[in-house]
Amino acid sequence: MSYSQDVLNHLHRRNPGEPEFLQAVHEVLESLDPVLQRHAYYQEARILERIVEPERQLIFRVPWLDDTGQPRVNRGFRIEFNSAIGPYKGGLRFHPSVNLSILKFLSFEQTFKNSLTTLPMGGGKGGSDFDPKGKSDTEVMRFCQSFMTELCRHIGPQTDVPAGDIGVGGREIGYLFGQYKRIRNEFTGVLTGKGLQWGGSLIRPEATGYGCVFFAEEMLKTRGETLAGKTCTVSGAGNVAQFTVEKINQLGGKVVSLSDSAGTIHDPDGIDAEKLAFVMELKNVKRGRIAEYAQTFNCHYLDGQTPWGIPCDGAFPSATQNEISGTDAVTLVQQGCQFVSEGANMPSTPEAVDVFQQHQILYGPGKAANAGGVATSGLEMAQNSMHMNWTRAEVEARLQLIMASIHASAFETAQEYGQPGNYVMGANIAGFVKVANAMLDQGLV
Repeated sequence: MSYSQDVLNHLHRRNPGEPEFLQAVHEVLESLDPVLQRHAYYQEARILERIVEPERQLIFRVPWLDDTGQPRVNRGFRIEFNSAIGPYKGGLRFHPSVNLSILKFLSFEQTFKNSLTTLPMGGGKGGSDFDPKGKSDTEVMRFCQSFMTELCRHIGPQTDVPAGDIGVGGREIGYLFGQYKRIRNEFTGVLTGKGLQWGGSLIRPEATGYGCVFFAEEMLKTRGETLAGKTCTVSGAGNVAQFTVEKINQLGGKVVSLSDSAGTIHDPDGIDAEKLAFVMELKNVKRGRIAEYAQTFNCHYLDGQTPWGIPCDGAFPSATQNEISGTDAVTLVQQGCQFVSEGANMPSTPEAVDVFQQHQILYGPGKAANAGGVATSGLEMAQNSMHMNWTRAEVEARLQLIMASIHASAFETAQEYGQPGNYVMGANIAGFVKVANAMLDQGLV
């Protein structure tokens, strides 16, 4: 039995009932055998046992009052997974599905994603099973204030710097930052995704979507192609999906789908700038359903379906984990899909990844393709520490360079270990080596 398999077996025994976390660890560890065989000192130092165990797991009660004066209680989390190369860095997610397994998976992935950015950031993730949908602004504010009252003692600009994620946008970051400032009596870069007038960075809202498209463009360059003229499907309709559409349009591609939990719109004419503005108003302000797009623009609405049956050249899964099954992947291939760039975290099941690799689809895994968000959060941290702001053009140029660097690292590492074009292996090994070597340098931590 290999070293990595032995660690996986042990992890399954220690973490029953955590399927998302176990899936994420399995996906990374199964890629590492070549580097573990080449460098025996990793096994001698038992680095895998250490790297799959979070440094700290925080679970806490979040009591708050709704608008009728009734007490409500949610559960809050922060998983501080690894700080070998910098302060913990990763988003906060407010969604009913949030649990320990999902946040451990996300923070584990975040550790290697942050490593790939070349910026000095460790990995963390957090959130709550609180659902902002249907809540008033004052209810969201009271919840955020209660959540931060506990979280504030565990975070700081040199310790742990949270950001937004699903259910945590500019409104929530504002309420969280205000409470931190009130309690700690300090104005610091303790959160990223802040408003532009109080420490935020230009391009931060766009960064994950833009970065995902930049990564796809880098993959296509290896085959002498570009996004120009390509038909693309995008899932989701939130922040990542919206700015993925925007950047694809700017690079000459055409997006024909968006989705939410109720269904998918298929617009063969393409979601142009005017239609995208409608989506942004619908989702960010009115908080409506994507079905309204189909009614407004007289296009197809696929009730209860995902976009993966729509013919396309490229797919950008930007909704949630495990949204592309093995069957979906087969359908994508049959419909002509040539490349997949993941805007969401782990949106493709292991079976789907196998299909993509068997058919030599250009496949950009989330830890590489969607690292633009956290990379720009790192740029926000840098601006905060220098008490200055860069222009939009400066930030976007830095983001594009970082995504090109991530692509080059994954591409070249895959080649070095005899798997050319295998971005999964390349990204996993490149991210692992940097974190593991830092842990070795720092002793038994």
